[in-house]
Amino acid sequence: EDHRVSVSTARSIAVLEQLSDVHSGGQEMVIHRTAVPAPAAACLLKVGPKKEVAECKEKFASSVDPTVSQTFMLDRVFNPEGKSLPPMRGFKYSSWSPLGCDANGRCLLAALTMDNRLTIHANLNRLQWVQLVDLTEIYGERLCEASYKLSKADTPRGELGDFSEFQRRHSMQTPVRMEWSGICTTQQVKHNNECRDVGSVLLAVLFENSNIAVWQFQLPFLGKESITSCNTIESGINSPSVLSWWEYEHNNRKMSGLIVGSAFGPVKILPVNLKAVKGYFTLRQPVVLWQEMDQLPVHSIKCIPLYHPYQKCSCSLVVAARGAYVFWCLLLISKAGLNVHNSHVTGLHSLPIVSMTADKQNGTVYTCSSDGKVRQLIPIFTDVALKFEHQLIKLSEVFGSVRTHGIAVSPCGAYLAVITTEGMVNGLHPVNKNYQVQFVTLKTFEEAAAQLLESSVQNLFRQVDLTDLVRWKILKDKHIPQFLQEALDKKIESCGSTYFWRFKLFLLRILYQSMQKAPSEVMWRPSHEDAKILISDSPGMGSTEDDQEEGTSKQASKQSLCDTGKAMDIDDTADDCLPQSSDIGGREPMEERLLEVQAQIEAVEMHLTREHMKRVLGEVYLHTWITENTSIPTRGVCDFLMSDDGYDDRTARVLIGHILKKMNKQTFPEHCSLCKEILPFTDRKQAVCSNGHIWLRCFLTYQSCQSLVYRRCLLHDSIARHPTPEDPEWIKRLLQGPCTFCDSPVF
Repeated sequence: EDHRVSVSTARSIAVLEQLSDVHSGGQEMVIHRTAVPAPAAACLLKVGPKKEVAECKEKFASSVDPTVSQTFMLDRVFNPEGKSLPPMRGFKYSSWSPLGCDANGRCLLAALTMDNRLTIHANLNRLQWVQLVDLTEIYGERLCEASYKLSKADTPRGELGDFSEFQRRHSMQTPVRMEWSGICTTQQVKHNNECRDVGSVLLAVLFENSNIAVWQFQLPFLGKESITSCNTIESGINSPSVLSWWEYEHNNRKMSGLIVGSAFGPVKILPVNLKAVKGYFTLRQPVVLWQEMDQLPVHSIKCIPLYHPYQKCSCSLVVAARGAYVFWCLLLISKAGLNVHNSHVTGLHSLPIVSMTADKQNGTVYTCSSDGKVRQLIPIFTDVALKFEHQLIKLSEVFGSVRTHGIAVSPCGAYLAVITTEGMVNGLHPVNKNYQVQFVTLKTFEEAAAQLLESSVQNLFRQVDLTDLVRWKILKDKHIPQFLQEALDKKIESCGSTYFWRFKLFLLRILYQSMQKAPSEVMWRPSHEDAKILISDSPGMGSTEDDQEEGTSKQASKQSLCDTGKAMDIDDTADDCLPQSSDIGGREPMEERLLEVQAQIEAVEMHLTREHMKRVLGEVYLHTWITENTSIPTRGVCDFLMSDDGYDDRTARVLIGHILKKMNKQTFPEHCSLCKEILPFTDRKQAVCSNGHIWLRCFLTYQSCQSLVYRRCLLHDSIARHPTPEDPEWIKRLLQGPCTFCDSPVF
C-alpha cells in the first residue's frame, strides 16, 4: 500500500519504491532501491534437544531401510545446510502488511526463506532494513514448551527417535505461506478510566501439516514485545498450498475468516475465533467454496470487497488461480443467510497461471502465464451473480519476446509491475537469463487526474502511482492542462480541504521543474578546482561571523541554484543568480514566468503552513492549563499568524484570543542552547538568535530542533525533531504526522 515492490531472489529481497520526485526535472520514473539480505546461517527447526536431534539425524541417515535413509537425506527441511547438496539460500515468498504498522506508519515486510525461516522486517531509517522478530524461532519454542501438542487434550505422541514423529514435528512448523489481515482498532481503558484506541494486526501462517498459526501484533510493531497472542487452527485440508484473509463488512460489523486452497483443488473459508479482539466477528462454521479433488492446484487467492449495484449492499469476490483457469466465488450476506455463487473463467491462458494480482479499488483482476501473456479480467454484475470481461495484454508488443514470472498492480491501479526474462529468439532459448522488473502503464493521464480530484483517501503519498502519471504529463507538455487547473480551483473554492492545496502545490512544483533549463554539466560531478579557487581568492577571510553568514546563505540557496538550472561554477554564482534592479524591464518572458510560478508556490506553502499552525494551536489550547509552559513556541506562532495584515481568518483570530487569555501575558520564549539567548519566531523554517546561531524548525510542532539528529520527510521537503520522553502524548501525536506539504512519512 505504500508503493513498494518486493522481489524475492536467491540473495535477497529487492525492494523497489516508486517516488514522485518534485525536485527532479526528468520524465523517467523515479525508483528507490533497497534490499533485505538473506541470512547467512541455515535455519534449523526446533524439534527437540540438540544432542537428541543430532543422534536421531545420524540414526536416520545410516538406516538400513532405504525408505527412511533416502527420504531423510533428500528432504531439505531436515537438511537445510545442504552438505553435498547446494545450500537453500534465498527467499521464496514475501508479504506486505497494511499501511500504518511500523514505527513510521508504513508497511512491514514478512519474509519466508528457502530454508523455512519466517521473519518480519521494517525499514526504519530509510536506507536499511531491520529484522524485528524471528517467528519461526518463537513458534518452535512455544511448541517445545507444549511438548509438540496443539492442546492439552491431545494424546502424547511417539518419541523423537521414531521417524514419523520426527517428520510430524518438522511439518507442524514448516511455513508454506503467510498473509496479513487488515488493521483492527480496539479501545483500551487506562488507569485514569480514559479510553485510547489501540491498533492491532493479524498475521496468518499456513504450515505444511495444514495447521494455521494466527499471530496478533500490537501496533506500532516494534519487536517481540509487541506480540499479543498466537492461536493455532486446524484447517483439515490435505496438502495446503495458499491462503488469504476473507474480510467482509455487513451492517457496520466486520467479519473475517481465512480462505485456504489445496494443491489437490479444494478451496474453503475457515472461521477464526479470536476472543482477545473486541468488535471482531467470524463465521459459525467452515464454508466450502470448491470441493472437487480435480488435481488442479490452487496457486493464488485474492479477496476483493465490492458493492453490489442490484442488491444494494456490500459483497465479497474471491478469485483463485487454478491451473490455467480462474475460479471465482461471490459471497453475499442477505436475510436468508450467506449466498455463495461460484464458477470458473476458462480460455484465458494456454499455460498454467504463474501469478495473479487484483486492483481492490475497482475489482479488476490480472493474470499471467509464463509465455508473456497477461489477461485483464473486469467483473460486471448481473441480476443473479456476475460475469467477467477479459482482454489480452501482449507484453511482446512492448518489450519484445519475453517470459513472465510474476505480476503486481500498484495500489491505485496506475501501473503493473512485471518480472520478465528474455524469450525465445528464432526458436532458441537465451544463453543467460536476466531478470528485470518492468512497469506497464494501465491508466491515462486524464483518468489519473480525475481519480486524484475525486479521491476519498485525500493523501498524495498513498496515491504516488497516480501523481507520477500527472508529473510525467506536465514535464512532457511543460504546462498544467486547463481542465485540471479549473477543476482543482473549483474544488478549493467549494470545500477548501488542505488536500487540494497540497495537490496544487505539487502541480506548481512540477511545472516549475518543467520550465528549467537542462544543466550543461552533470549535477553530481564534483568540481575540485573551482572549490580551491574560491578558497584562495575569496576576500575577507578574517571575519568568522561573516563567513558563517555567507556559508549559511550559500546553504540556503543551494536548492534554488539546482532548481533554476544555472551553471554551477562557483565564481559566476553571484553574477548569474542575483537579479539586478536595472534588468527587471528587460527580463525574458520565461524568467518572468518562473518568478510568477515561484511566487505561487510560496503563497500555497504559506497557506498550508498557516492551516497547520491553526491545528497546532488548537492542540495547545485543548491540552494546556492556564499559564502552563509548553515546549511549543505558542506566543511566537500566534504573532507569526497575525503579523500579515492581509491574512484575515476569523477562526484563527478567535483561537488566538482564547490562547492569549489562557497564557495570561506569559510569553514562554525558546532559548538558544549554546548561548541562552532568546530565539525569536520570525521564520517558519529556522530560528536565529542574536548571536547568529541558527536552528532549523520542526515543521510539525514549530519547535527549534536544537540537536544534531532530526528526521526528514521522504521527499526532503521539511525536517522534524524526534519525540522525547518528556513530551506529553498530544505532542507525540503531532510528531507522528506526515509532511504538511507532500503527505510523505518522516524518517
